[in-house]
Amino acid sequence: MAKKSKKLKRTVDEQLLGSIFTLEREWKQIQSLVEKSIEPTVDGYYRENISQVKYLFLLREARRRKISAIRYNK
Repeated sequence: MAKKSKKLKRTVDEQLLGSIFTLEREWKQIQSLVEKSIEPTVDGYYRENISQVKYLFLLREARRRKISAIRYNK
């Protein structure tokens, strides 16, 4: 039973890290578009802020769970 629990935790942790990396790319991409825009729209700012908040939320969750990206690169 303990092995199953550890395997499930590892799977969830890997999914969390994948989501963090995906959201980071999305946030940076939107941020770049807003910065390069001549007249950025309010919608662009909202999307950037939402992406940033999601990313930071997942980072806090990873810290709370004591997850390290280095450990899962194997």
